[in-house]
Amino acid sequence: MSASPLVARTLTAEEIPALCTVVSRAFQHDATPERNEVVRQLMEPGRTHGVFDGDELIGGGTMLARRMTLPGTGPHPVAAVSMVGVAPDHHRRGALTALMKAQLHSQHGTGDAFAALYASEGTIYGRFGYGLAGNRATYQLPRGAEFHSTVDVSDARIREVDRETALPLMHHLHGKVAPNRVGWLDRSKSAWEDFLYEDENELRRDGITRYRYAIHPDGYAAYNVKAQWGTRKPENPVYVREVLATTPQAYAALWQYVLNLDLTASVSADAAVDDPIVHMVKDAIDGSRQVGDGVWVRIIDVDRALAQRTYAAPIDVVLAVEDTFCPWNAGSWRLVAEADGPATVTRTGAEPDLALGAAELGAIFLGGPTVLHLVAAQRIRELTPGTARAASRAFAADHQPHCPEIF
Repeated sequence: MSASPLVARTLTAEEIPALCTVVSRAFQHDATPERNEVVRQLMEPGRTHGVFDGDELIGGGTMLARRMTLPGTGPHPVAAVSMVGVAPDHHRRGALTALMKAQLHSQHGTGDAFAALYASEGTIYGRFGYGLAGNRATYQLPRGAEFHSTVDVSDARIREVDRETALPLMHHLHGKVAPNRVGWLDRSKSAWEDFLYEDENELRRDGITRYRYAIHPDGYAAYNVKAQWGTRKPENPVYVREVLATTPQAYAALWQYVLNLDLTASVSADAAVDDPIVHMVKDAIDGSRQVGDGVWVRIIDVDRALAQRTYAAPIDVVLAVEDTFCPWNAGSWRLVAEADGPATVTRTGAEPDLALGAAELGAIFLGGPTVLHLVAAQRIRELTPGTARAASRAFAADHQPHCPEIF
């Protein structure tokens, strides 16, 4: 008997728990009621799709309603794609393609102008027009790593407090910092619950403490510690969930605090590839930095998305966009903007200056990979000499884009 045609549609609230179970199976996890409830609080029925084989739910995903900070203009609505999975016994039948199409087509014209996600495998999402827009670095530093003498460490007292005491300050400070950091997301109450979720079984199995909260008047650090003893002394590693501060002095103070915790040997943290800690530490080779995939971006509507950010330099360029998955984007678009001013994006019949696909446009959208980088990689074609350099300068951001949470 041949398989039924697959159908993708939005889910009702009652169907969302079943999707959580399917996705857990897809990621080879055992679903727990506690984890499913945290995830369910994030998901909206109208923004959550399931893929069905007849009456059987075999996969799906959701688009979290979040806001992401763009260069020059702060937070904008983004379809934060999450909880994507297909049951192991239904792979390679087109379920993911059906889901991606349902998600992107549902936002065309009136929904979110761009989408973003973290990819479990980097080869999956390029065929749907997602481009790697920002990297994520993992830093490991030895306990007691020294700072350069020029680093001003705030003398304000840092206190360790319980979660309930820390959260109001964390919410307040994150709300001040996130709108100024390209790639950062806002956090609702349910998003905070997800970000700081702790699985009791995993903590016991791995010998890891609950999160500890160190607060400073202008910042905070959330971290936990793994029990690990050597033959003669403790070698407990510290895992930083987040260090955030509104001033460089507070940021340095919080890093110094976690780097000098007693009975520990090292500190690991995920951060931006150009995080200040790289240049704060006196001996650069004292630590290590591993860089991997970060956030991926997909432009849903070229005209709406490109007009949402500002540009670091004047730009007047015609982009020939190839996009078979979202065909309304295909064709030539003229992007015009003054430095740090509003942009206009219109269809045009003029000869194009640059030719690129949807994935390449998503990759340069936040100011991470430059146009020149992708020209050198033969991902973007320069049709009018000199336009790639000008476009690189215009699309650049002050800092490398970074999304500090995997969603």
